[in-house]
Amino acid sequence: MKKLILTTGLALMAMVVFAQQKTAKDYLVKTSNVKMAVTEEVGNALVDTATAKAPARDYISTHFPFHSLCDWQPGMRFMVMPEKYDLIVKTFSDYNTNKEVSSVPLRHKIMVYDGFIEKDKSSNGHARMNFHLEENGARYFYEIPVGSFADYCYDKKGVPTLAYLGDVDIAQDVLVGKKVFTKAKYYRIDTDAQDGFEEYIVSDREEVEIVAVGVGTRSYPVKIIVQDKNGKQFYQNVAISKTNCGMRDDEFIKDEEKFLFSNSFELEDDIMMLSDNYRDYIGKVVHTRYLTKMLNEKQTRNVNIISQSGFQIMEMRPLPQAGMMALVLKSTQTAGMYYKNVRFASSYKAGEVPAEGEELFGKLFALGEGKQIETSTATRAAIREGRVTIGMTEDEVLMVMGDVESESTNKAGNKVWRSRTPGSGKVLVIEFGRDGRVMKAEVDRTTTAKKRTSRKTSSKKTTSKKTSWQDKNGTPIQ
Repeated sequence: MKKLILTTGLALMAMVVFAQQKTAKDYLVKTSNVKMAVTEEVGNALVDTATAKAPARDYISTHFPFHSLCDWQPGMRFMVMPEKYDLIVKTFSDYNTNKEVSSVPLRHKIMVYDGFIEKDKSSNGHARMNFHLEENGARYFYEIPVGSFADYCYDKKGVPTLAYLGDVDIAQDVLVGKKVFTKAKYYRIDTDAQDGFEEYIVSDREEVEIVAVGVGTRSYPVKIIVQDKNGKQFYQNVAISKTNCGMRDDEFIKDEEKFLFSNSFELEDDIMMLSDNYRDYIGKVVHTRYLTKMLNEKQTRNVNIISQSGFQIMEMRPLPQAGMMALVLKSTQTAGMYYKNVRFASSYKAGEVPAEGEELFGKLFALGEGKQIETSTATRAAIREGRVTIGMTEDEVLMVMGDVESESTNKAGNKVWRSRTPGSGKVLVIEFGRDGRVMKAEVDRTTTAKKRTSRKTSSKKTTSKKTSWQDKNGTPIQ
């Protein structure tokens, strides 16, 4: 009798677990013009505890840990989402017959990872990754073309056709119903054709709500459907953790960049991490006051950005240093993305002055589009390099220097500017001819000499006075 009760209890538990397991149809969602399918039943989100305990930069990195191929665990679930290439080149083989099988009958089937075996006689001299179909237990394997499993996984490769459902499960659990702001220009709307869609143009920073989440593609596994205030639905397929997405970070550029979650959407939760003072800057258009360096779109090197360059502030992320912010900036001229760390003057304590190389937001940027200045071919290279050369106009000098500390007229009746070079702090004396162009530019040696003398004679530690930063109109810079 006890055995019967135990067996019955185990059977009931199995039925409950099975009832909670999502099927393939729970992952296939469409915008409302085709089919409204918001998943109501959601399983528990699986979060890597090691990642969860570590300090997280934002909501997304907290909930969507990356799983390297080397760290895959049996039980991880994927959906077969073949692309045109995958329909020609077969990905999987039947475990029992060792024969390759077409991806067509496997399309939209859920495969469960069963672990790997290194190359030996039983695997025909090749390492294999084993899977089974969730619906009927049929077994398949993916044969690693060359080398060992360790070599393959550490090379950051993946298994073709498989869209990682772990990210989709978590997204269904934690993202549906959340408010987000759009960041891309092009999104999609489903059409009646199989996997068909049409592009939909959306204005920047439109507030929308996530109404459904499903599976997208192998490269962009999470299909996020949002709805605007007018009830219009559109979607984006995005990579979030990038588990098995098959793309390197440096491949998410140009047309591909919008398929990163952070480039298509910004969560209200992440914006709320910022104080009201900082949050107001997001979405604003600003321009540079002087030549500066910014990290390029691929985040591989610093490039010179000239004065009067216009940008829209897409994101602001607090850095560990007090008052420091990492800005994500979109060029208003080229739509290219740039990255810049700045500090806000309001974060300084009494008596504290900017560290060497530290750039203040209020000194570097001004609100609005920059002044459209015509430059000559002869001076363009010098402007990009941050040099003032003979023949430059006043506007071109300002593109390099950003501001003028003082203006005077010399004995010859020529206009003379004194301006501090951004970055080095050296004072440059610039003399203009009657034609309004630079006829002479040199570093003020007397100022440099006084500064050196002052450092040598100062033996005691001095306390700097509180500094007030103002623009040339006398307005305090925040």
